Amino acid sequence: MEKPPSNTMHSERILRRHEVEVRTGLPRSSLYRLIAAGEFPRQRRLSPSTVGWLESEISTWISGRAVL
Repeated sequence: MEKPPSNTMHSERILRRHEVEVRTGLPRSSLYRLIAAGEFPRQRRLSPSTVGWLESEISTWISGRAVL
């Protein structure tokens, strides 16, 4: 079986707000406050009334907050 070219983009999972809240442990108000302060990944507009976040950006943010 042939491998896809290395420059092929992989599919990125999009998380809805509720899942972002669950993963981060932050309520909606804190998410938007951190976004406004430039301290949290910005949401992406999916439709006129729907937004989502890239899973990789949320995972990176969580990893950066980990206390060692």
